[in-house]
Amino acid sequence: MSCWPDSRLIDLLGITHPIIQAPMLGAGADIMIGVARAGGLGSLACATLNLESIRAEVAAFRAASEQPLNLNFFCHQAPEYDEAAIEQWKSLFKAYYIELGVDYDAPTPVSSRAPFDETTCALVEELRPEVVSFHFGLPAPELVARVKACGAKILSSATTVEEAQWLELHGCDAIIAMGYEAGGHRAMFLSRELTTQIGTFALVPQIVDAVTVPVIAAGGIADARGIGAAFALGASAVQIGTAYLFCAEASVTQPHHRALREASSSQTALTNLFTGRPARSIVNRVMREMDPINTQAPVFPLAGGVLLPLKAKSEGSGDFINLWAGQAFPLSPGRRANLSSYELTRTFIDDYAARSACR
Repeated sequence: MSCWPDSRLIDLLGITHPIIQAPMLGAGADIMIGVARAGGLGSLACATLNLESIRAEVAAFRAASEQPLNLNFFCHQAPEYDEAAIEQWKSLFKAYYIELGVDYDAPTPVSSRAPFDETTCALVEELRPEVVSFHFGLPAPELVARVKACGAKILSSATTVEEAQWLELHGCDAIIAMGYEAGGHRAMFLSRELTTQIGTFALVPQIVDAVTVPVIAAGGIADARGIGAAFALGASAVQIGTAYLFCAEASVTQPHHRALREASSSQTALTNLFTGRPARSIVNRVMREMDPINTQAPVFPLAGGVLLPLKAKSEGSGDFINLWAGQAFPLSPGRRANLSSYELTRTFIDDYAARSACR
């Protein structure tokens, strides 16, 4: 198909179709390989992986595909451990510890997400991915320069026009316009104000008008109708996330898989309970009973440690685990049919082609 309305992102990244699989927990090399074979861009979420795991996933991808891949990193500031804040936070969960028979007085596990630093930059220089994407802004300028020097194109997510302009000014080759509908962690980095966050189809055209680099629409896109709407508003590509968690290759937990199959789009909410940063999840027990946003949550990612013993003890209930999902997940063709990541990506492409009369 040769009639995508904007080829800038295709040309920039060296892909055939402007479909990017979002980096997510549960989407490893197997999903990336299928997306790449279909002509899109596969992405690996690296923030929770150690260096050897990243190497192994990249090696598996390279053994199966010669297409570009995207490595995604968080670039937050690693926080100092605040024992008093953690203990105050833990006290809010004491009734759950007692109910589940968890030792409340045992040391609280530390939850961590690795920010992009000298070590991970050296890994990028070693692995030489074609694309490196970031969440929560960009790392230090010297690290951005090193990533560019190894040949990678740089993407990052913006949740406001101001963030998009900042990202372009600081070296992004393309910008992901992340609407309020998107699943997982909000990428906000210039503001903490959730009430002014913008929906995808209001955000995309404003960012398109405000920057000169290609814009990738993300959030609320799970079928060809969303893809068409994004292009109509000026996007050069779409990034699709939760829709891929229905694929056979996805490695999501049983409670997460069950929630994706059974919940409706109106059952997602933004919450900071699981990590300390706002992220969209399917609502579960702890979100209902404690309210999704709690001002006492410690700084990201330290809030999650208190929940780890409860997650382990409650096993398959899903009561205390994050169930990341965007608002459009019920629209995924994969929810209605057992599709591989290759088949799902081809469905997006072919359905869009049929709707737009492309051949």
